[in-house]
Amino acid sequence: MATVQVLVPCYNYARYLEQCVESVLSQTGVGVDVLIIDDCSPDNTPEICSRLMRRDSRVRVIRHETNRGHIATYNEGIAQIRGDYFVLLSADDLLTQGALARATALMEAHPKVGMTYGQPISFTDALPPARISSTGMSVWNGRNWMRQVCRSGKNFIVCPEAVVRTEVQKQIGGYNPELPHSGDMEMWLRIAAISDIGRVRGADQAYYRVHALSMQQTVHAGFLFDLVGRHRAFQSVFEKEGASLPERDELYGLAKRALALTAIRRARRLCDFPFEDDLPPAKYRDFAVSLWPEIVGTFSYRALQSAESRDSTAGGFRRSVARQAARFRKFVDGEIFNRIEWRWARYTGTYLPRHFF
Repeated sequence: MATVQVLVPCYNYARYLEQCVESVLSQTGVGVDVLIIDDCSPDNTPEICSRLMRRDSRVRVIRHETNRGHIATYNEGIAQIRGDYFVLLSADDLLTQGALARATALMEAHPKVGMTYGQPISFTDALPPARISSTGMSVWNGRNWMRQVCRSGKNFIVCPEAVVRTEVQKQIGGYNPELPHSGDMEMWLRIAAISDIGRVRGADQAYYRVHALSMQQTVHAGFLFDLVGRHRAFQSVFEKEGASLPERDELYGLAKRALALTAIRRARRLCDFPFEDDLPPAKYRDFAVSLWPEIVGTFSYRALQSAESRDSTAGGFRRSVARQAARFRKFVDGEIFNRIEWRWARYTGTYLPRHFF
């Protein structure tokens, strides 16, 4: 049987910890070892940890005397990996039934695959039903997978669904302390630079909890904050494992172009929906131009200029209508609202396809 080391960093998540660890211990078809690192939680995390250790010998616990932060905690756990594969599972997330067996089966069949991921399920409180039967697997050359990520500028992986081959994880080392928001994205790309990437199809591999106190909703919130974090992740990758790739400059250029276009389209949207962001469109425009100066010649940039130069009175009227439409959207069927919004956008000359946003 393949053996999997699961690192569970925990800070003030005692209320979620037991359910998280049980989702790991109940995995079948693999040998699991759980390492919980309590980063000096002020709640009753130590009590939950003691209970879990008494219940199952596969659970180990380290407690910090002072809070060190999530990146230092991750890297401490990575330094202690034992087993064939490694999973970083936040204490507020869970694995689905059979997730580790499905992922490791793919990697056992394809020794060049350094990481496997799958479909996560987002939830808040009650666990929705998960698909546990795989319909197959996909394997990409690492560079081809990197190209797709660079072309989109997006991170395709949440985190709990990723399973990494231990030898690959040890080869690239730990997380970058300078990337507290986008360290995961940088890690996936660094892995792809030196190995192939696999994906389990058809089955749900993990549960990703969405709640108001998560870092993504507090210290790491904000659209522009996320764009800046993604750019720093790409920049770091192409200074490390990606630096020696023959197509390094092309891939980095694709990433900057994608992020710049995303920023411009966001700025364009904020001209009519300013209440969706605390930042003005100019912040996004400046960020886009700094990444990819050629964007000033694109249709998206000209559309933004046109929107910013409109008469302020007319702009105020449009924004007022947009606010009412946003409120109305909560009570109107989605398809009907789409038609209303499309017709209004055609009337005002501001139509852009939804996927641009």
